[in-house]
Amino acid sequence: MIPAFLTIGKKEIMDNIRNLSIIIFTIIFAILVLIVSYYGSTQQGFQDIGPTIIGMILLVYFLVPIIGLILGHAAINKEVESGSMNSLLTYPVERWEVIFGKFIGLGCVLSFSILVGFGIAGLIIGLNISNVDYGSYLFFIFSTIILGLIFMSLSMMFSSILKNRSSSIVIAIFLWFLFTMIWSFIIAGLVFASSSSFDNFPDWIVGFDLINPISAFGGLVTLNVVPLDPTELQSLPGFYKTEILIMDLLLWILIPLLATILIFYKKDI
Repeated sequence: MIPAFLTIGKKEIMDNIRNLSIIIFTIIFAILVLIVSYYGSTQQGFQDIGPTIIGMILLVYFLVPIIGLILGHAAINKEVESGSMNSLLTYPVERWEVIFGKFIGLGCVLSFSILVGFGIAGLIIGLNISNVDYGSYLFFIFSTIILGLIFMSLSMMFSSILKNRSSSIVIAIFLWFLFTMIWSFIIAGLVFASSSSFDNFPDWIVGFDLINPISAFGGLVTLNVVPLDPTELQSLPGFYKTEILIMDLLLWILIPLLATILIFYKKDI
């Protein structure tokens, strides 16, 4: 017998895989990678994966959170509003299975969009240059998927808290602005308040910055994909390590997901 959460996950995949916005983002991912690779340097022509990733990081900062927020912002309250959630809960299914199933299904859609968009572009680059570092590219894709899952998990949490989709959209927009734009001003304010320079942050500001999952994603990719010279590596705090950054990102997925389950159990539907 197939577990209920897998059945729910399959339904989410079927409902969202043909979502026009997902298709558009998949195409945008592929086009942007190719543009950055071909035009991202002074010398026109396809560049290796390393320079391409460096050029893509900033674009990922802005685009990937959007797709995560789009997928999760109405995952719960949309069905509560329509009454379909009430019907679903009449079946022998636990509430945690509903949330977990939705997360798995939507996560598969998000992963598919990123894998296809980046994968097609990577294959085209590989056909035009030799000795492509696919290991670094796969690590970049893996990290990008994690970033998308974080924002999807966050938006699902607010979808379980808020009663209607319009409120969820407002919160999704706020989260996007907070982590992609407002956060930079917060860090700049801390730097000025501590009389520090932007070239040499105190360790506590670096640690505080890692609260932002986008910053943690950037640090993870920088450590493992972007070549750093020994001086840059020595200037990083002792806690700025791959394992810590991965743990940071995974907690950003797990904590909102667990909170969503707890909130959903207490929700009167």
